[in-house]
Amino acid sequence: MNLTQYLILLSGILTVAAVVPYIIDIVRGKTKPRVVSWFTWCLLNGIAGFAAFVDGQYPAAIMLGASTFSLMAIVALGWHHGDRKFERFDIVCQVGALIGLTLWLIFNSPAIAVIAAIIIDVIGALPTVKHAWQKPHEETWSLFALSGAGSLCALLVAGNTRITAIAYPIYIVLNSILFVSIIVIRHKYAVKGQPAEVLEF
Repeated sequence: MNLTQYLILLSGILTVAAVVPYIIDIVRGKTKPRVVSWFTWCLLNGIAGFAAFVDGQYPAAIMLGASTFSLMAIVALGWHHGDRKFERFDIVCQVGALIGLTLWLIFNSPAIAVIAAIIIDVIGALPTVKHAWQKPHEETWSLFALSGAGSLCALLVAGNTRITAIAYPIYIVLNSILFVSIIVIRHKYAVKGQPAEVLEF
């Protein structure tokens, strides 16, 4: 195997491994995922992965395929052990996601599919951003760190600058940095005795 093949393999392994500590924390009751966000992410990773595969961008397709199956496990466990609340904020996010998905279906382009998936993903992530901000102790930062590392590996072996090859990996890397920062920094507030939940945004 050459370096490219090793990085593709490592991307898939890291993406799958990322959910292991998260799943353990869910079962232990330490982590309570917002199911609405994880379901949206699962759907969008599948769409973006299929678009990348159709466009021949196999490193991104492998990473996103591994991510889709991993997210399915979180959704299944989260349904029984996570946060299933569906608030008005979640409704707004899901309506936005459905509008974005409908717009993508109008076009027959893998690149448009990936762009639409990223936009919808950002909307779908908002409930978990809020959850991580208010209750950082109910999220597991290592999942996002490993997921970002896996996406970085996929990005390093992309081989070109096509949207289907680099857009979603770049987005996941940035998304992971955001979540790790929120969880770690907000958790420090809670540790210092200031309840993170009281600081709304």
